[in-house]
Amino acid sequence: MGVDTNIRYSDKDLAEFKELIQEKIKKAEHDLELIKSAYMNDLNNGTDDTSPTFKAFEEGSETMSKEANSQLAIRQEKFIRDLKNAIIRIENKTYGICRVTGKLISKERLKLVPHATLSIEAKNMQK
Repeated sequence: MGVDTNIRYSDKDLAEFKELIQEKIKKAEHDLELIKSAYMNDLNNGTDDTSPTFKAFEEGSETMSKEANSQLAIRQEKFIRDLKNAIIRIENKTYGICRVTGKLISKERLKLVPHATLSIEAKNMQK
């Protein structure tokens, strides 16, 4: 039994991380909804304005915001996917183990980046 705890986080730790990640998923999904509704509003409000000069001026920034919004949405969706994968790793009890070194990723790092799959050590090796 003693050996096992060296290569993985305890069930208690995993439960804490799971809670933290579920909170983050909830918030991330909420943020994604906001991004998407802003994006939808952009599409709907695009043609409402009657003033042609204002319209021309707006068009540049509108394209930007649609572009930026879809980028944001894509990033947000990836973030949510990463968090959900982290939940799966918690359930498999492989969470928090660096996929390169096989060592535990520090709790501090996981609290900041709960979906991390690399330890700082492994991350630095990639540079």
